Amino acid sequence: MSLSNVAPKDQFHKKRRVFHATATSPYITLPPPCSTLSVLSSQLPTKSEARKRKMQSLQQKASEWSGVDPNDAFAIDETNLFEKLGLQTFINLSTNFYNRVYDDEEEWFRSIFSNSSKEDAIRNQYEFFVQRMGGPNLYSQRKGDTALISRHRTFPVTHKAAERWLHHMQQALDSAADIDEDSKTRMKKFFRHTAFFLVAGVELKNQNKGTGCKNCSHH
Repeated sequence: MSLSNVAPKDQFHKKRRVFHATATSPYITLPPPCSTLSVLSSQLPTKSEARKRKMQSLQQKASEWSGVDPNDAFAIDETNLFEKLGLQTFINLSTNFYNRVYDDEEEWFRSIFSNSSKEDAIRNQYEFFVQRMGGPNLYSQRKGDTALISRHRTFPVTHKAAERWLHHMQQALDSAADIDEDSKTRMKKFFRHTAFFLVAGVELKNQNKGTGCKNCSHH
């Protein structure tokens, strides 16, 4: 008779009898007490597996929204751009970029950066770029974990904002005489993919917390 065909109370007593018979039999080896729990828990995804699946989902959205294949986005890792370009090049790039951002004609976009001074924004960005592209951990040493999604969760990181950010970064890269064309291409693809990775990640975090930032939308 299957345990599924008896009442819960009878199941308890039947299981107890089965356990007693098993435990006292000289021919049957008693399994470890937690074996069933171990089997069940082994079928559940671990935190690392769940995080990996989440990251894969965000990468997929980033590729879909940006139009950049992950292999192209992470081609920046095929060479050490910091060693190739040097610290001053990244300082120049971020300075050029934020000069454009803080002079943007669109008030809604400028307001995203209103809580930071231009000098702080420049430093945060070039230190992150240096660290991400093969240089010393300048950003982490001063600010801690990069945690891009968490650090941007309170900002209106929308599709529209991402495109505006990319507009200024492309102009900054195009005008950078100290960056070769191959490096520019790699960086543009990485920035575009990462911008939409942030959009996807911030949207997901706000959904999970049941909150949203002001004016967060796709438009």
